[in-house]
Amino acid sequence: MKITFSNVDQLKSFNYFLSTNDLSDSSKLRIISETNWMNIHPACISFAAALAAEIGKEKTHIDVQNERAAMYLDRMGLYEFTSDVCHVEYTQHEETGRFIPVTRIKTEAEQSRFITDLHPVLHLTVEQSETIKYVLGELIRNVIEHSEAKNGAFVTVQYVAVKQKLSIGICDTGIGLRASLERYHMPVDDLDAIKLALMPGVSGTTARSGGTGDNAGAGLYIVKSIVKMTRNYFVVYSGDSAYKMHKYDKRVKYGPRLNEDPFMDKHTAYDNLPSFGGTLIGLDMNLGNTEEFSKTLEKIKVSYSQAIRARKARHYKEIKFE
Repeated sequence: MKITFSNVDQLKSFNYFLSTNDLSDSSKLRIISETNWMNIHPACISFAAALAAEIGKEKTHIDVQNERAAMYLDRMGLYEFTSDVCHVEYTQHEETGRFIPVTRIKTEAEQSRFITDLHPVLHLTVEQSETIKYVLGELIRNVIEHSEAKNGAFVTVQYVAVKQKLSIGICDTGIGLRASLERYHMPVDDLDAIKLALMPGVSGTTARSGGTGDNAGAGLYIVKSIVKMTRNYFVVYSGDSAYKMHKYDKRVKYGPRLNEDPFMDKHTAYDNLPSFGGTLIGLDMNLGNTEEFSKTLEKIKVSYSQAIRARKARHYKEIKFE
């Protein structure tokens, strides 16, 4: 396998990053970059680390000649998952306030410690911390409970204080969304599985709309909605397909509509990508764009409840008609 980093690997052009990767030979992994500088979203780092952990350190190599690029990958923790050592000598500045290197999380206890450490590391306000803790908690919990990934979740976080922009990447090499959902929901392909995973009330643990008490099928829908309300990008990649939600038009009055169907959002869907057995999620958030978190979450929960009631009404109407 081969992963190629470039200077355009942000979510806006994420399809370019996905299309340049070669996942055909799972016996080895080569990570390369041919540019003089990198502009890499944390999702790309998490993706590379997850694949490296799956293949093994001895079979994973980083082939990056540019010193700045090598330093960046080293600071983001990627060399820890390979047999290579960064060839550049440099002074490591404290990451506090700027980023959290790629971290492997396999248990609920590790998840709890990771989320607890976010506030002091990123120098966030209490309100900002609550938003991020909720988002990361939902994403990591999904991996631990549903992915069957023996290596856990690989999480990378980056924060640009000047723009108040937070970027998150989380990846696992588990069974993927389609396999996770097909027991109860029978998605027709990988893209349909992504669509189902983003809909409110769809859970891999039951066919019941609204899920169960423990798994309501709300996590990804709420996370995507939070990202949408801050007017940012959200990406999911699983199997041979990917979904990218675009920013909504800022001229929209009273904020964006929270749609039950993710394909009703402004988006781009991709298929025939290099097939990836796990799940990769990338998102951006502008923390300065959010209302008080409790108010934002309440709006989304109301939207979730309305979507579930409407779906159940349609279902019972169809049964009565038949």
